Order: sequence, then structure tokens, then C-alpha cells
Amino acid sequence: MRDFESITSGEARSVRYVLCDIDDTITTDGKLTARAYSALWDLHEAGIRVIPVTGRPAGWCDLIVRQWPVYAVIGENGAFVYYLKEGHKRVFLHPSVATGDVQGRLEQVKQACLKGVPGCRVSGDQFARIYDVAIDFNEEPPYLGLAAAEQIRDICVKMGAQAKISSIHVNTWYGDYDKVSMAKLFLQETGETDPRESVLFFGDSPNDEPMFGYFPMSCAVANIAPFLEKLSHKPTFLAGQQSGAGFAQCVKTLLARR
Repeated sequence: MRDFESITSGEARSVRYVLCDIDDTITTDGKLTARAYSALWDLHEAGIRVIPVTGRPAGWCDLIVRQWPVYAVIGENGAFVYYLKEGHKRVFLHPSVATGDVQGRLEQVKQACLKGVPGCRVSGDQFARIYDVAIDFNEEPPYLGLAAAEQIRDICVKMGAQAKISSIHVNTWYGDYDKVSMAKLFLQETGETDPRESVLFFGDSPNDEPMFGYFPMSCAVANIAPFLEKLSHKPTFLAGQQSGAGFAQCVKTLLARR
């Protein structure tokens, strides 16, 4: 891994899209700081298309695409993309999103997690979700830690569901998709024949690993540290600071090198 300050002018000028996780990547202790939000605007005004790639729910993503300076938002770990076209919100749904009695199957997974890992609970934003269930292990107390998150994930996988660990939730769903498969599909829809040549991705947790592995230019904010040993695919760059401060500093460096 390289310090982000080592990014070259050539690398910086190749970036046309910045994709970024939200929680603990551009937020700090659950808040989107003025500094991080200003960094999003700086990217937008520089002509770089920003696409948050998040496990957060459809309801949040509807607000984000309407009110943040972003080109689009990928939500619920790749189930859909929301974007604006001629002032109207459009929806790009992943072709592998599961159909049928998905909610019934997810309910069974949810109950198994709640029973199997004492102290875990359904996330506070579950009411705004369409395609997945989020089990909270670290957003609100009691904070259960990574070992509990791994137990939750294992229960989900044993029941045939997909499951990814973020810094706060374990997201679980049925369907053959994830963050990186949707990012590739949507960028190809925009005309990018090889998205890897034009993207810089920012993340902070294990569910960002497929993005780290796919995009040659990726960066983790410093709070990735507890997870690094568990990652087979590590980010290209490492920010010098944590969370939103790390993201904002990297954006400043990126734009200066251009």
C-alpha cells in the first residue's frame, strides 16, 4: 500500500469518477462533517462524478441523489442505482436481484441472527430498506465488535444468503450481486468500456474488499487498520487520517495534483 500523498499527477488526472463508501469513510462518528461535505462539492465543481456506494437503504439513497452533489448513488450493497436525468430520479436495478418470497426468506434469516447472536438487533434504518436486511452490531449500543459480526455473517451464509460486514452492520440479501458488480454494470451503462481506468474508490471496511480488488486505484481511510489483516485484496493507497478527515485530505491532494 502507498500513502495517498504519493499519488502522481498522471494518476490524479486519470480520475473521472470518485466512488466512495459512506459510513466511517466520509462520515465521522455517524456525522457528515462540513469538511467532508465540502470535499464532495469540490469534486463536483472540478467535473469529477461522485457516486456513493453504500449498504444504506433505498430511503436514504433517494435523499442523497436529490440533495447531495453526486452523479448517482449505489444502494443496499448493489441492489440498485438511483440517478437523476432531466430532473427526474431514475432507477437502475441489478438484474440478479432476487424475486419471489424474498421478504419471507429474509425474515427467517433475521430471526436466526437475533436468536443466534445475543445483543444484535435489526438496524434502525430497516424501515427504509427494500431488498436486504441489516443487522446492527456496532452502530448503536451495545457495541458487539467484529467477532459478533462474523457470527452473524456465518448464520446468513449458512442459510444461503449473501452477507457482508460493514463497520456498523451485517447486510444480508438474496441475489447474485454486490457493490463491485453493480458499479461495473452502471459505469458501463454510462459508456465506460473499462471502468477501472477512470475510477478512484474510497472505503473503510471488509465489505469494500471487492472494490479494492477490482479498481487499480483505491484508497482506505486510516480506520481500516483493524480489518487489514483479514483482507486478501488491500487498497492501493492509505489515507493519513481517519474517516471524513482522511477522505477530505485525500480529495484536497487529488485536486491539487490535477
